[in-house]
Amino acid sequence: MNATTNEPLAADDPWWRHPLLWMVIAGPALVVVASFVTFWYAWGSPDPLVSEDYYRRGVEINRTLADKKLMPAVKGRNHAATPAEAVPLPRREAAP
Repeated sequence: MNATTNEPLAADDPWWRHPLLWMVIAGPALVVVASFVTFWYAWGSPDPLVSEDYYRRGVEINRTLADKKLMPAVKGRNHAATPAEAVPLPRREAAP
C-alpha cells in the first residue's frame, strides 16, 4: 500500500513555491487580462451612439406613430398601461 504524504512546504521556501499564493494572484491577473481584451475589442470596433441627423430621424418616427391607422393600437396600449385611478372621467361636450 502506497501512503501519500501531505507534507507542508517549509517556511524557508521561496515565495513562488506556495500554490495558494498563485491562486490569490491568478484572480486579479485574469481580470487585468480580460480588461485589456475588452479595451482592445472596444477600441477596434467603436459604435456610433447618436447619428448626425438624430433630430430629423426622431421627427420622422413621431410622424410615423401619428399615422391614423396606428392610433387605435397606440390608445389601447396606453390605456392598458394606465392605472384605473389615473384615468380621467369622460367629458360631456355641450350640444351646439
